Amino acid sequence: MHRLLLLLACLAVLPLQAADETAAIVAADQARIAAMTRPERAALEAAFSDELRYAHSNGVVDTKASFLDSLLGGGTKYLDYEPVERTITFPAPGIALMGGRAKLQVEGASGRMEATLSYLAVWRKEGERWRFLAWQSCRLPAN
Repeated sequence: MHRLLLLLACLAVLPLQAADETAAIVAADQARIAAMTRPERAALEAAFSDELRYAHSNGVVDTKASFLDSLLGGGTKYLDYEPVERTITFPAPGIALMGGRAKLQVEGASGRMEATLSYLAVWRKEGERWRFLAWQSCRLPAN
């Protein structure tokens, strides 16, 4: 009977923990977006995992080092970034998948792009904080 009560207590706490972790990931994502639209090395370093793999909607893939170079050097400028939809799931301890849509305005070597993207972002808990580990996106057709 004692084990059953302990199991029920643990199951009751799990949704609260998931809600806390979801809120922490949304806050981390907001910090990432702020760091990308107003690039500053310390904020970007804190948001991005050292193992970042960022696959842009045009097929270019960046590492943390190459993405930082592009953002800080002005090669890529995120002028506006508006999350439209976010769904977060937890497939394993310390891993979160964020799927959604976002409206972006980006300026790069080939000019300005305005697009709505569908994306999958992977977040990993590193120490006590959630860090941005991977991104894969595609452009959605204009409505």
